[in-house]
Amino acid sequence: MAKFSSTLIEEASGKLGSNLVMRKTAKGQILAKAPKKASTPRRSEKQANTRLQMANLLANYRLYSGKLLEAFESKTAGVSDANMYVSVNWGYQPVYMTRQMRIQGCCVLAENMICTGSIAPIGYELVEGKLVSDLNLGSLVIGEDTTVGQLTAAVLQNNDLWEEGDQLTCFIGTQLMGSDGLPRCTMKAEKVILNLDDESKLWDVAGADGFSTKDGYLAGGVVLANMGMAWVHSRNNGSQTKVSTQRLVVVSDVLAQYQTYAAMRAAADSYGGINSKAVYLNPGSNLTDVGNMVNGGASQSGSQSGTNTNGSNTGSQNGGGNGGSDNGSGGGDDGGGYFTGD
Repeated sequence: MAKFSSTLIEEASGKLGSNLVMRKTAKGQILAKAPKKASTPRRSEKQANTRLQMANLLANYRLYSGKLLEAFESKTAGVSDANMYVSVNWGYQPVYMTRQMRIQGCCVLAENMICTGSIAPIGYELVEGKLVSDLNLGSLVIGEDTTVGQLTAAVLQNNDLWEEGDQLTCFIGTQLMGSDGLPRCTMKAEKVILNLDDESKLWDVAGADGFSTKDGYLAGGVVLANMGMAWVHSRNNGSQTKVSTQRLVVVSDVLAQYQTYAAMRAAADSYGGINSKAVYLNPGSNLTDVGNMVNGGASQSGSQSGTNTNGSNTGSQNGGGNGGSDNGSGGGDDGGGYFTGD
């Protein structure tokens, strides 16, 4: 800031051009910068709708605490499991969190793909609020005295494509609401390695919540209410882990609240808003690249399981994909940002 006492500007005051203002003080005239104009939001609604998914996707991935390593068979060298998780879930039933929620460690439990691979998916459906798989256990009724060996025998005798030494994992997520009214989650995982000679009590190895029976099939032992569940079939195939393609099934009255248009706008506003009047081809619109969109979402290229809550389905479908451009898929602020920085 520079001070002036020249008679030429002694009586001057107010705005000088578009970038400077003059103000008078007891010690003379002072030339000062004008206040900055309010910045124009940089992104369109389409871009916001796509990019604001990142915060909750990464929050969900962190729930698994490293248990999804090698969960994506198609991962190439130099690509992380976190990037694969984001890629296969991008554009699928987006969940939007505000910047403040992200900073405070919030998480909305979502129906995301948790692994993709070459082993046939485990199908499941909701029956009276409990998740029931298509894994046939024959006459076995799992109870307190059931051993791992007995479960192994039932699986191998009644299902094709299973082998001794395979692993059966159950993921169970719980949606919580903190005392501050914000959503947070927990995730637990329990696994059983199929072994005909293992006389360990099954429920000492993995709990009844994920390893029970319903009409001769493997089922969850808990009614899903603000919870999510999935089973995964995996196998050690020499140098590579083989997995089934599975999606977490979520029953929650919280999830839908953060999938609405209003939730998207609230999240966008927390990062500076949406430029709803900008014209991409107008060089004065200050609109950044909106990326390549398909039906308002990201271009899709990934494998997703066909499991759903309306019936058993072991098929597969295309999904996932990569988001729009503009400094990568994540923006700033640990990948959760709608902008590339604060």
